[in-house]
Amino acid sequence: MWLDEVKWDADGLVPAIAQDEKSGRILMMAWMDREALRLTAETGVAHYFSRSRQRQWKKGEESGHLQHVSELRLDCDGDVIVMAIRQEGGIACHTGRESCFYRRFDNGDWQVVDPVLKDPADIYTRNT
Repeated sequence: MWLDEVKWDADGLVPAIAQDEKSGRILMMAWMDREALRLTAETGVAHYFSRSRQRQWKKGEESGHLQHVSELRLDCDGDVIVMAIRQEGGIACHTGRESCFYRRFDNGDWQVVDPVLKDPADIYTRNT
């Protein structure tokens, strides 16, 4: 089975990189377990495994910022997934930015170089 070709770590996870299908920009990195990768391939929408919540999550389930997967790739060692995605809403980061990689090392410090596109308080409305 194709899932058996993935080298899962000791916790049954593999890093997954979401890359914009047009620009090639890396938008985020998260973890997948076997079920998340299966669901991603089956549905065409990125699913991940949250280590902090210890559960599956579909990217955009709360924010509406779904990641539509156009291509899945496995690296030569079988231990990293790269997905070409179309990011719904143009926001992949929970901080309201296009990419989670919004800080650049410059002059001995991390500098914020990308703007917040939408206030996270306006994105995430949780019913508690």
